[in-house]
Amino acid sequence: MTEPSRPGQRLAPFGFTAPNRAVATEFWVVRHGESTWNLDGRYQGQTDVPLSPVGVLQAASLAERLTGQHFGAVYTSDLTRAAQTAEAVAERLAGPPPVVPEPALREINVGELAGLVIGEIRERYPDYLEALAQDSWTTRRPGGESMEDLFARSGEAFARLRARHPGQRVLVFTHGGVVRVAVGLALGGVPAHAWARLSVTNTSITRVLLGEDSGTLLGFNDDAHLESLLEATEADDVLGQAP
Repeated sequence: MTEPSRPGQRLAPFGFTAPNRAVATEFWVVRHGESTWNLDGRYQGQTDVPLSPVGVLQAASLAERLTGQHFGAVYTSDLTRAAQTAEAVAERLAGPPPVVPEPALREINVGELAGLVIGEIRERYPDYLEALAQDSWTTRRPGGESMEDLFARSGEAFARLRARHPGQRVLVFTHGGVVRVAVGLALGGVPAHAWARLSVTNTSITRVLLGEDSGTLLGFNDDAHLESLLEATEADDVLGQAP
């Protein structure tokens, strides 16, 4: 006999039970606007650099799109590029809600790669790039973190926020690596080597519904608000891409 689903749940034909919206948390996860080092193609990781002029315009475009929207809470990485994006948007939200810093939402620590461009990394760290190509999940940046490390750190942060805001919609401003973590949490993991295919545009919105035991990906890399702006950079601290 099939166990009946609880109110607010939907049992899919293949047996997946979606999170119960009454107690799950819907996260709108936003990558920060373009930074000055994104513009230069420099790895930044946890180096604290500000938005570029284009990044400021991207944040303003996102703020226009979300004007009047209501969220139960707004959290941001404590790095400047994320916090600047968060403040620009939060002042246009219904409320407006306070922006709460959460250091665990920082980007991956790229260690010795900080400040370097891809050409310099290829010259100085060929062994690292070869290892990354073979295993993008557990390979650590020289003196820094792996994607596995980032997943553990920021995954715990999402779990804390989910427990704090059951049944609510929460806006999170963070970084490309953490957006990928949110996708992984929603899908119950991401297949090997698929991380490199999750391109995350500056100020794009990714929506995930996370329950205690399950999750659902509601939307990924939505950057419709940027259509009238210059193309956003795809420079990436996690995967080694450059503009």
